[in-house]
Amino acid sequence: MKLKELEKPAVQAWSPAKQYPVYLATGTSAQQLDASFSTNATLEIFEVDFRDPSLDLKRKGILSVSSRFHKLIWGSSSSGLLENTGVIAGGGDSGMLTLYNVTHILSPGKEPLIAQKQKHTGAVRALDFNPFQGNLLASGASDSEIFIWDLNHLTVPMTPGSKSQNPPEDIKALSWNRQVQHILSSAHPSGKAVVWDLRKNEPIIKVSDHSSRMNCSGLAWNPDIATQLVLCSEDDRLPVIQLWDLRFASSPLKVLESHSRGILSVSWSQADAELLLSSAKDNQIFCWNLSSSEVVYKLPTQSSWCFDVQWCPRNPPAFSAVSFDGWISLYSVMGRSWEAQQHMRQADKISSSFSQGQPLPPLQVPEQVAQASLIPPLKKPPKWMRRPAGVSFAFGGKLVTFGLPSIPVQQVPQPCPRPVFISQVITESEFLTRSVVLQEALGSGNLLNYCQSKIQQASRPSEKTLWQFLKVTLEHDSRLKFLRLLGYSRDELQKKVDTCLKSDSKSQESPQLEAVDLKSDRAHTLCSQASRHTAKEASASSAFFDELIPQNMTPWEIPTTEDTDGLLSQALLLGELRSAVELCLKEERFADAIILAQAGDAELLKWTQERYLAKRRTKTSSLLACVVKKNWKDLVCACSLKNWREALALLLTYSGPEKFPELCDMLGARMEHEGGRELTSEARLCYVCSGSVERLVESWADSQQASSPVALQELMEQVTVLSRSLELLQGSHKMSPGPATTHRFTQYASLLAAQGSLAIAMSVLPSDCTQPAVLQLKDRLFHAQGSTVLGRQAPAFPFPRVAVGAALHPKETSSHRMGFQPPRQVPAPSVRPRAAAQPSVMPFLPSHPIPSVGSWTQSSSDYRVPKPQATLPVHFVPGVRPAFSQPQPFGGQSVQAINPVGFCGTWPLPGPTPVMAPPDVMQPGSTHLPETPRLLPLPPVGPPGPTPLSSQPAASPVTFSVAHPPGGPGAPRSSALPSSGILATRPGPQDTWKVAPASQENLQRKKLPETFMPPAPIITAPLMSLGPEPQQALLPQSLVSGASLPPPGAPRECSLQQLQPLPPEKTQKELPPEHQCLKDSFEALLQRCSLTATDLKTKRKLDEAAHRLECLYEKLCEGTLSPHVLAGLHEVARCVDAGSFEQGLAVHAQVVSCSSFSEVSSFMPVLKAVLTIAHKLQG
Repeated sequence: MKLKELEKPAVQAWSPAKQYPVYLATGTSAQQLDASFSTNATLEIFEVDFRDPSLDLKRKGILSVSSRFHKLIWGSSSSGLLENTGVIAGGGDSGMLTLYNVTHILSPGKEPLIAQKQKHTGAVRALDFNPFQGNLLASGASDSEIFIWDLNHLTVPMTPGSKSQNPPEDIKALSWNRQVQHILSSAHPSGKAVVWDLRKNEPIIKVSDHSSRMNCSGLAWNPDIATQLVLCSEDDRLPVIQLWDLRFASSPLKVLESHSRGILSVSWSQADAELLLSSAKDNQIFCWNLSSSEVVYKLPTQSSWCFDVQWCPRNPPAFSAVSFDGWISLYSVMGRSWEAQQHMRQADKISSSFSQGQPLPPLQVPEQVAQASLIPPLKKPPKWMRRPAGVSFAFGGKLVTFGLPSIPVQQVPQPCPRPVFISQVITESEFLTRSVVLQEALGSGNLLNYCQSKIQQASRPSEKTLWQFLKVTLEHDSRLKFLRLLGYSRDELQKKVDTCLKSDSKSQESPQLEAVDLKSDRAHTLCSQASRHTAKEASASSAFFDELIPQNMTPWEIPTTEDTDGLLSQALLLGELRSAVELCLKEERFADAIILAQAGDAELLKWTQERYLAKRRTKTSSLLACVVKKNWKDLVCACSLKNWREALALLLTYSGPEKFPELCDMLGARMEHEGGRELTSEARLCYVCSGSVERLVESWADSQQASSPVALQELMEQVTVLSRSLELLQGSHKMSPGPATTHRFTQYASLLAAQGSLAIAMSVLPSDCTQPAVLQLKDRLFHAQGSTVLGRQAPAFPFPRVAVGAALHPKETSSHRMGFQPPRQVPAPSVRPRAAAQPSVMPFLPSHPIPSVGSWTQSSSDYRVPKPQATLPVHFVPGVRPAFSQPQPFGGQSVQAINPVGFCGTWPLPGPTPVMAPPDVMQPGSTHLPETPRLLPLPPVGPPGPTPLSSQPAASPVTFSVAHPPGGPGAPRSSALPSSGILATRPGPQDTWKVAPASQENLQRKKLPETFMPPAPIITAPLMSLGPEPQQALLPQSLVSGASLPPPGAPRECSLQQLQPLPPEKTQKELPPEHQCLKDSFEALLQRCSLTATDLKTKRKLDEAAHRLECLYEKLCEGTLSPHVLAGLHEVARCVDAGSFEQGLAVHAQVVSCSSFSEVSSFMPVLKAVLTIAHKLQG
């Protein structure tokens, strides 16, 4: 997206990263002219405000200068002659180097010119400030002149050494190393880059690509790796960017090829070492990702060439581009849609021209929809947006962290894994310890000792009392023990009563004796009177009865008056006990009333008790009423809360087991609501006595302002002990927890899981609960434990199962998505030409049969007819679907394909055990291979010379078509088929990487030219046979090396030309047996890569690698490698055998970083290239 723009033919320089606000300096360019052809030159400074949505830049300072600039650079120096804004250095014509004080340009009044030096002989086109020592400035001009200026002493510059080029050349670019302060590099038009060491005052290395003569236009150092730099080529014939590593200076590490014309400028991002900007003559600006060698950002095509691109040092996503049409544009690589505002800007220009100092009236124009252009951002987040570190908590108390691995400065970056650390975090150690102790007590069944330890550890009286009550719930005779804890004991009471009775008996002993004597006298008198009366009436009775009648008894009277006593006597005489009781109660003779009521029925006694209790109002009357009436609900609701202990004791003594829990809960609830916070802890004693777990949990939840893990652990301890006591009391019957208890159990289990105690968390969850939260937590805990729960039954799936099924798309039933299918009957091949199929290497194809093109309509349920493809050029062949036939009886498969060019024949596929057979025995089936577009013209190959039969590869008959005249359109072309080591397809469904390597002879003799192309496809229908010796139609692979492509438009000959055999290979020493495994592993890797690679570029690289690895084998034979290198090579070979190419690259990098450059430079780069290719092909 374009951020700002400025119309000015100038060169540019950004302010340093420490400078704020951000400035952009522009100096009139010596290479451009404006529309007025003015020869004036200025140096201007503009403020870049990225928050301002307009495209204009605000000018903050301007200075007229005497000469134009080829190069402009802005540095920050700590020297005393400069202020915080730094210094601007400009290179001009005639060797002019000018230094300006930025502060004086921004604030006019003082002379901004610091110095003006003319030491160079030509135009100064290269400038760079040292990033470590800001007072050092490097300048480069023509005649290979490089000067190092010290801003503190500008009199005499220093040179890095003698001139490096002979003949002398211009200095196109200079750059200080971003990691080592005394290293400087220079780029020359001849394509060389010279690296200077200022400590030695000499060049230490010269980098150039001998295989291509590039015209170097720019260079840049890697900001992170000290030994890497990039060079760009201005030549339109070779528009490439080369990435070099000075430790492997024989060839570039990477070559970036996407520009179509010469590259004018490159800039390496200091904020992300993977990003590189480039501008070229094709009017394109690319942003490269150097790790993947791909373009990750592309600006729309510009109207003119951009000769300079630079990243903004302070704002990483911004960069500037200067074009030859006189525009300086600022962009952002983040990209977004922006509206075309050209018509608005043009309208503003016109208004300013005609305004004459007065604003024009607003113009009413219809609203127009601006054209929007969408510029995609970078394909992957840049480094400045990536998290340098990250942390996240996972289930089970796991802490997952990651960070950017620290790569040493001198190490070549390799695709190394970024470590992710998973650690167990325990934040509540006390909570976790107490939970473990509780589970151990439950497991051992020794809860009494556990409760006793809790009693001893209790710090508050209320907590101690609660645990004493909980302990009693586990014992026998719990009610009596509850009474003792409340302070009431029958033994103690009996002692107190006995003591009280003894003290009362002494004071009342004398009156009691007198009363007894009086009673005796009265009884004696009564008996005497009765005896006399009897004697008078029965004088004839015996003397015995006379002795029984007392003589001195006083008679008593029955009152019959109308007073209370008379009425009472009359009621008793008539048996009206109720009336008698009423008279006694009226006169408050309560004892007489109770005695008379006992003589009556139970109803009268109950009525008398009620009347008595209603009339008597003493301290104990209410208590007597509750005991007599057994109305415990009134006791719970009406008693004073000060006597809650007495009320609970009454319930424990008199209440039955059916009503006891309810009454205790009522008493506890009343204590909570009416007694306030003071009685809340005592109310829990009532819940413990009743065994109400739910009420206990609710009381705890209401009293807790903030639930801490330790407080929740204490509650769970109490709940667990109380629940276990209920289980012991009720036997096998287990009560389901209530909602509040379930919620706390779930919360408790979640806390345990957060501390990593997954097993305990699983055990505390209710087993018969069906709440979704509990079921989900169970399922998560079960699967989080991993292998520790093997063999256990998994909990029920906590989510509703939804059938997610749909009819498969017909494409989904293609061969690469299905398993093995029985071979289908393939129709016989037709003579009519069909679409061509290239029998190239396709190692990842399925080996089971697939219907041919003709059978697609009959098997529509399995395969879809392919959609029409776009029209291809004449020299391209469209792809066809694969179709394989049944294996042939000689251990191999024949491949047939259609070729409109006219060449026909069969190619053998390698089988497990190749066997030579007569050509007339082999009957190949119709087999079609998939095809990617390929070039049809092939190099002419001469006829083979006489070769032994054993040295020729097995082949099937080859025929040539004569349907077209020689050299005409569609005329046949002769072609030699390479050996099966190149064109073999996968013989079975096994992985291509497991195919056995080819023989050593084939590998060494596979030397193909760069212009070699795979042979053209072959038709299935033979039109004319050559004879009974088809073996001679196939050339050994060694003879293919002489093939070359004909010039464009040349006639295609059918004749075969004789090629000279290769010279004999030189003999070498025998490889030591202990190192034979290295050669076997690397050559097997090359063979597998050759079988898998499909593009010619990769094949050429593999061919070159096979040749260059001979240097390694020679060193192994000569025994010149150090033990460290040998150990590293063996480790790399083991990684190759295991298929771990990424690990092999890491070992390779370690060996290179610790080895001598001269020792490993001949074979280590090519080994790395082969490992990289193998890693890509494997992925």
